[in-house]
Amino acid sequence: MPVIFEFRHTVQPHEIDDQGHVNNVEYLRWLQNAAVDHSVAQGWPKERYLATGAVFVVRAHQIEYLQPAFVGEEVKVVTWVSSFGKFTTMRKYQVVRIRDNLLLAKAATTWAFISWPKRLPKRCPPELVGAFVIVPEDQEPGLSPIQSQV
Repeated sequence: MPVIFEFRHTVQPHEIDDQGHVNNVEYLRWLQNAAVDHSVAQGWPKERYLATGAVFVVRAHQIEYLQPAFVGEEVKVVTWVSSFGKFTTMRKYQVVRIRDNLLLAKAATTWAFISWPKRLPKRCPPELVGAFVIVPEDQEPGLSPIQSQV
């Protein structure tokens, strides 16, 4: 079960906007796909969440776009959990072009754990928290300054 998870993707023509590069909404879609796939890899597919009577919903996103991506490029979304609170978790991401390891975007999402279908805050159960290893800031994946420059 990976502490730091990689979601790989090849940029598709439908993801391109009028400026000829990947639309910012697509980055958001990749982040969510990476988070869901990481959760599944940790033993928490959608069905398990529903069995607990709760799900995660996005409370806030922060994304910094650094470089564009184009059709046919292979990217990876590197993601990890940076904290768990009683009702929320913080997940961080790096979107990297695989060819040259260039950092395209970095992001963080605050996820809130809520009861389903009532949609009220619910405490994260110990078995959920225990399925993820918290990556402290000083142990986050890093790229060299040259690779992460704008």
